Amino acid sequence: MPTTDTYGQGVQVYALPDAPNLETLAGNLATGLVPRSVMRFASASARNATITSPVAGMTAFLTAEKLLTVYDGTAWTVVAAGTSAWTTIPLASGFSHNGNDNGTAQYRVVNLFGELTVMLQGGIDITYSGSPTVIRNGGIITSTPLPSAARPGSLRTVPAACSAYTSDSLSLKLDAQPDGHLKIVGTTATNASERITPPWISLNGLFYSL
Repeated sequence: MPTTDTYGQGVQVYALPDAPNLETLAGNLATGLVPRSVMRFASASARNATITSPVAGMTAFLTAEKLLTVYDGTAWTVVAAGTSAWTTIPLASGFSHNGNDNGTAQYRVVNLFGELTVMLQGGIDITYSGSPTVIRNGGIITSTPLPSAARPGSLRTVPAACSAYTSDSLSLKLDAQPDGHLKIVGTTATNASERITPPWISLNGLFYSL
């Protein structure tokens, strides 16, 4: 009867006393080796439909999502993300790119410690209107929402550095909303007890988890 490989992986190998059967030989090798290789699927749904009873250690690359995933015994986890190009954030009226010469405001999805995360860079110039002075568009900087792949499951709040000019604070809050919009929070009117109307904020070094 067949024996197993010497690495203890459970791959069946034909023994000399076994009756010759090329179909069984090839089938045993394919059945043993394919689940232990990096399998490739069009998407996560295709993977899940094919592998209905995954085993810990199975590895699969998802073409649509550009993700390398491993089954840890409980769930499929992301171990690596493919190349994700920087994408320019579409800005609403009242906001413009290259605040404080920090460059164009952009985002990309990366793998951070096994978790999909949005990384931000660049700077945003802010204009205010009215009397008392208020931030434009209610602080929402995006003219259109970010795509679903860059939207968090719930509200994510991160601190963003800002100009000290016309401001008593060196940072504001940036909210990444589940609807795909990014919002600046924390500005006040110029006649309030605190002056917090900075002309720009920086997105460099900001991350939020998905």
